[in-house]
Amino acid sequence: MQKRILVLDDDTSVLGAVERVLKANGLAAEVYDNVEAFLRNASLDDASCLVLDVHLNGRCGIELKRQLTHSGLSLPVIFMTGDDTEATRQAALEAGCAAYLRKPFSSSALMNAITKSV
Repeated sequence: MQKRILVLDDDTSVLGAVERVLKANGLAAEVYDNVEAFLRNASLDDASCLVLDVHLNGRCGIELKRQLTHSGLSLPVIFMTGDDTEATRQAALEAGCAAYLRKPFSSSALMNAITKSV
């Protein structure tokens, strides 16, 4: 069975690039450009991992991860951010991220993070 990776980022260029990398590496990508569509439509129970932007049009990806964990979901989450600070890294680690990527990141960095997480 093909691994299915969920991706949530409000930057459509990043979303498209991540989707292409995943598909080129034989993974099924399910992409979302906003939190509401993700929460409404994503099938979380059978996903392999979530690649999640830290800043999502007024929403916090780290807080979303906390909410998902609180609801009982143990899906590995790889955070990505273009606004890297020590406070952001610390909050992501405390929220239980599987990996943390600074934008822009390479295809190999993304695939290494996924391989280690799933």
